[in-house]
Amino acid sequence: MNPFTKQNLLPAALALALWPWPTPARAASTNTPADIFSDPVIATGKGFEIKRSQLDDAFLSYSTTVAANGGSIPEDQRSEIRSKLLDHLILSRILTSKATADDKAATRKMVEDNIDEARKSAPSPAMFDAQIKASGMTLDQVRARAYEEQLARRVLERETTNGIAISDAAAQTFYDDNPAKFEIPEQVRVSHILISTLEPPDPLNPRAQQRPLPPEKKKEKEKLARDLKARADKGEDFGKLVKQYSDDPGSKDKGGEYKFPRGRMVPEFEAAAFSLKTNQISDIVETQYGYHIIKGLEKFPAKHEQFAEVKTKIKDYLVEKEAEKALPAYLDKLKIDAGVKLVDPDNGKPAPPAAK
Repeated sequence: MNPFTKQNLLPAALALALWPWPTPARAASTNTPADIFSDPVIATGKGFEIKRSQLDDAFLSYSTTVAANGGSIPEDQRSEIRSKLLDHLILSRILTSKATADDKAATRKMVEDNIDEARKSAPSPAMFDAQIKASGMTLDQVRARAYEEQLARRVLERETTNGIAISDAAAQTFYDDNPAKFEIPEQVRVSHILISTLEPPDPLNPRAQQRPLPPEKKKEKEKLARDLKARADKGEDFGKLVKQYSDDPGSKDKGGEYKFPRGRMVPEFEAAAFSLKTNQISDIVETQYGYHIIKGLEKFPAKHEQFAEVKTKIKDYLVEKEAEKALPAYLDKLKIDAGVKLVDPDNGKPAPPAAK
């Protein structure tokens, strides 16, 4: 089935959470008139206030992220983006104030699990550290930011979906009306060893494209791949060879395994994978990433999922679609109940509502 991915219940204002920004450590305020003048409060609500420096930090990090991806913010959009970022900060504060002890514990665990997974997937500990540094934050700041954002998301999902029920009949109707969504194409599960023929990533610029190895080093890599192929053919434990030699951080700690339909992998890898029988080991397969040794594990023929298999997923999906409809009114009510007030930092007077 085409996966029913979790719907993003957050509007554009909260979706800006996906663009991380640093929260630099600032000197403790002495509450002098000069401090208040240079860093005025720009929004207040029950139990919180937001200062201009926090919005400046958010905008700076968003701008940096856009620039790192080769873009820029047009001058005529800066005001609207700042307004949406401020709305995000406000809603995040309100939502996290509604979190339960269970919400907080589950979110902490999820954040730590995600950090551990990112660390394992990085090509090396140094690359993981470099990627954190490139974000403009320390690891503790990344952890704190992720915790705040994911906690707000968790509360929002619970609050907006609570009380929505979908009948079996409604789920059946959706199933009958969308047959294509429940077609699963042929898939294959394989394990592979990658011997990379690319230069290691630059720790100082982890987003830079990796360059190919020079010819003499590429020949050494090819020899290693052929030696490993021979060892695998003689019956050595393929999983151990993966763990010891593979240069693919995305699969190395999972035994080198991938399960996928056609159209997901580079052509050379895909063609070899679908041609293999169970436990058959491929010849050396060269791709843009290097030399692969692939072991066929299992094939899954195409099929149409039955209603009983997907009923729960359909209901979850339809609950979220219903929640989306009520979301704008819910967020407006949140701000009204929290007594949110915006302040023009230049003259201290109430400001117009933030753009939606």
